[in-house]
Amino acid sequence: MNPDNRSTIVAELIELIKKGNAHVSFEDATASLPAALRTAVPDGLPYSIWQLMEHMRITQKDILTFSSSEDYIEINWPADYWTDNKEKVGDAEWESCIKAIQDDRADFFALLENKNSDLFTPFNWGNGQSLFREALLIADHNSYHTAEIVVIRRLLGSWK
Repeated sequence: MNPDNRSTIVAELIELIKKGNAHVSFEDATASLPAALRTAVPDGLPYSIWQLMEHMRITQKDILTFSSSEDYIEINWPADYWTDNKEKVGDAEWESCIKAIQDDRADFFALLENKNSDLFTPFNWGNGQSLFREALLIADHNSYHTAEIVVIRRLLGSWK
């Protein structure tokens, strides 16, 4: 692959994962949420913003781990991907979750930016997944749940 084309593809994937261009970023969706609303579950919905964030953290970490190592050990769906709600989530735990999402995202970006990483050849493990596919999966998954965060914030009266 032409190095310029690879650089363009990687830059576009990173931009898609960071902010999606057509929707709000994860950082914007979670900014300035009152602590009392972190674990609120609106009527008719099965989870809180906290549970969505934890699900995003766990899933993204799983995708990073899968993409990084043929020694990957699959976790159980759905039990290992979702947490029970809490009565309260303190500032330290909230910020730790956000930082973990951002750090794992940065580690995934490093995989994409590594010139020795083949974007399109399927991994020797898995079922035909490639680094490109896993990047699209992170973008798709995180944008879906980021939108859910915004909807919950609207239902709770805490959105712009």
